[in-house]
Amino acid sequence: MVRDVTLTIILVALFLTNAPVRSETSVAGEKLAKLEMDIRSGKIGNVHSVMALRNGQTVAEWYFTGQDERRGEPLGSVTFGPDQLHDVRSVTKSVVAILFGVAVRDGAIGSLETPVLDYFPEYTDLRTPEMLKIRLRDILSMTSGLTWDERNYPYTDHRNSEIAMDLAPDRYRYILSQPLSAEPGTHFTYSGGDVALVAAVISRATHKPLEAYADEKLFAPLGIRAEWLKDSAGIPYAASGLRLRPRDMGTIGQLVLQHGQWQGQTVVPKNWIDAMTEQHADVNPGDACKTQYGYLWWLGKICAPDGNRAFFLAVGNGGQTIWVVPSLDLVIVTTLGLYNEQTADAESGEIALRLMAAVDK
Repeated sequence: MVRDVTLTIILVALFLTNAPVRSETSVAGEKLAKLEMDIRSGKIGNVHSVMALRNGQTVAEWYFTGQDERRGEPLGSVTFGPDQLHDVRSVTKSVVAILFGVAVRDGAIGSLETPVLDYFPEYTDLRTPEMLKIRLRDILSMTSGLTWDERNYPYTDHRNSEIAMDLAPDRYRYILSQPLSAEPGTHFTYSGGDVALVAAVISRATHKPLEAYADEKLFAPLGIRAEWLKDSAGIPYAASGLRLRPRDMGTIGQLVLQHGQWQGQTVVPKNWIDAMTEQHADVNPGDACKTQYGYLWWLGKICAPDGNRAFFLAVGNGGQTIWVVPSLDLVIVTTLGLYNEQTADAESGEIALRLMAAVDK
């Protein structure tokens, strides 16, 4: 659940502004205070929380009051704090990518060249030569080639492919029955269906429910408290069903920043974090300053006069984000209540970019 994250419009103002000469600490403090004040005054709309970790230390952690919902169910006005779970929507996809790497590490999943249909032997009628070309790496990079549309209809419309998948009696047959619109591995199409297949592969390969595997291998080692919303059949919504605390979102970002290390232990192999955050799909051909796609993580560069600053991004409908900025040793988390609003990406993006500018030396 994400629209293209376009950052260019607000970059110039942030990175070309020359601040008066003061100490770095005071300048950062003033910028952070101004950002918090702008959020509390309503200049940036319906923000629920903001968190920033620099060099592993918390430099900002703010909570607000706003209208919220639980995957479409209105919750009314909520006063947020560190213990409240929050919908993270499509940030869930990026967590699924991490779990896939753990399953590879555990030996449950082998080559990424394996046809996806090898994990769905019950669909013998779908094993055509064309469909057997769809590999694990293709669903991880949303280049399966299967026809899918989450762009032209809102997530309240049954014509949206993700909603149609959730309502189907057999979600996996629904996904794999879609016609191919592109050669697998060649064309990016944003698809919750591809993610549902990734999650099913993890569960089938490990012989454990997805949420149980996540609790054992990821959430418990990191001290994360999570809720994974499920459909009527008890299957977790792999594309958008996680609810997390902002601090736990920050922990996930820090894990990625630290190449899979946590408190001296390897939770996720470094080679998987590296592969996950490499470009595998060209979302915006020819544009070096817009986001691209790795394995269920967005990638991008902030183009500025002093160089291009790379980032990794998990992003969900409504303004839910985890930004990982290696060159600043920085993790940023936002949660907002702008579900299905066109302004969500711009609002969360402005917060993140202002935080980057505040800590940038």
